[in-house]
Amino acid sequence: MKCRHCLAELTHVFLDLGFAPPSNAYLMKSDLTKPEKYYPLKVMVCDQCWLVQTEDYAQANELFDSEYAYFSSTSTSWLEHAKRYSEKMTQELGLNEKSLVIEVASNDGYLLKNFVANSIPCLGIEPTASTAAAAEALGIPVLREFFGEQLGKQLAKEGRAADLIAGNNVYAHVPDINDFTRGLKAALKLSGTITLEFPHLMRLVEFNQFDTIYHEHFSYLSLYTVAKIFKAAGLRIWNVEELPTHGGSLRIYGCHEFDDRQDLPVVQEILDREKQRGLQDLTIYSAFQSKADVIKNDFLEFLIAQKKLGKKVAAYGAAAKGNTLLNYAGVKPDLLPFVCDAAAAKQNKYMPGSHIPILKPEALSVAHIDYVVILPWNIAKEVIEQNANLSKLGTQFVIAIPAIKVL
Repeated sequence: MKCRHCLAELTHVFLDLGFAPPSNAYLMKSDLTKPEKYYPLKVMVCDQCWLVQTEDYAQANELFDSEYAYFSSTSTSWLEHAKRYSEKMTQELGLNEKSLVIEVASNDGYLLKNFVANSIPCLGIEPTASTAAAAEALGIPVLREFFGEQLGKQLAKEGRAADLIAGNNVYAHVPDINDFTRGLKAALKLSGTITLEFPHLMRLVEFNQFDTIYHEHFSYLSLYTVAKIFKAAGLRIWNVEELPTHGGSLRIYGCHEFDDRQDLPVVQEILDREKQRGLQDLTIYSAFQSKADVIKNDFLEFLIAQKKLGKKVAAYGAAAKGNTLLNYAGVKPDLLPFVCDAAAAKQNKYMPGSHIPILKPEALSVAHIDYVVILPWNIAKEVIEQNANLSKLGTQFVIAIPAIKVL
């Protein structure tokens, strides 16, 4: 296999999680008696451009189909994050009724609805029918297509080049990252701005976040590598923000390479920090497998110990990251009888691979659970606040990443 960016031969394994079904391929009850597709979940690192990437195995349309069940609006903290971003960008860029905002992977309209509310023209690009329909119901125009260079050029030709192109947690999801980046350049006005948010590889490594690795994520990104990809496409990163979302993310600000905006010092500061932390050295990557195995074993030991003690354990959040953890650890309903989730699109379905049933959150109080494992640990505070009644009943909350811990 060759690197998706620089085409160097890939020989170094970062992490091997065996075989697993796609993490967002939730099952109906009728699916439980049918064969389930499993794919290898192995991650490689390129020793030339340091792009960390999954092994090739499937087409994107197998992952993001009409039944795709991730709806961004389920998380209140994420909605607040999107609102703050829209206010910030509207003010800083002077966006108005003559501007155009394009969001790539616009999901259910969680972000663009803020621009619509301020009469700023916008366009969502979203290939999954279920989430696109939700956005359209909010009055957001949506193109139900995958984004790339061809679509970017088409938009520019139609006079729909953007003042702002936003992409939140999509950059890691694209199989052809070079084509996608060239599309960003093609669809961007000469003075336009690109912002992309993605989980920071440095945080993934530091805090053992191996559960953020799943098939829908083709790439795991450092600022160093993204800067290389942008440069190859004729773009430049001039500003970066570090965000707490998803366990530690970057928001990069990009422009055309000839733009007169000066690079802010923070760009070089983060590049220097990445190098100091070893992200351009194989040593840190070769040590990661053993860290993931410790987490998996500790999680299993916790579940087995509670079962022996007669304690009731369930989970909250039918998140993709949870599916990675459950499937790598081999957890089934005998150790974790059910998972609760606030998203109606996931309720009454089953987790892929583990076949653990997904129930409404109310099931936690009815069952008098002793321990609730919060699978989306990145929103643990939000989950605990929303389920404060459980604490009063004596329920304790648990996370497994970066290490098993009773909160």
